[in-house]
Amino acid sequence: METKIKAIHFDISEKLTAFINKKVDKISRRFEAVTEVEVALKVVKPETAMNKEASVKMVIPQAADLFASKTADTFEEAIDLCLAALEPQLEKNKNS
Repeated sequence: METKIKAIHFDISEKLTAFINKKVDKISRRFEAVTEVEVALKVVKPETAMNKEASVKMVIPQAADLFASKTADTFEEAIDLCLAALEPQLEKNKNS
């Protein structure tokens, strides 16, 4: 499984990269059909709280790609929200 992480208009820290990889690996072990995960991170409206946006796209062959985008106080929280939103979709896909 391949994980692509894209930070838009900022430099991503190694700690955040490791966090994302750990979370994605955990999900990909449970749902082996996922072949590729694309994560996009960006800061929206920098002057406010809740300005970290994460988008996660999961590619599953012979099925529709799954996508979630969430905004939170931190990128870690936004990633967790995205993966939580994708899990029911993955379960549904796995059972069909």
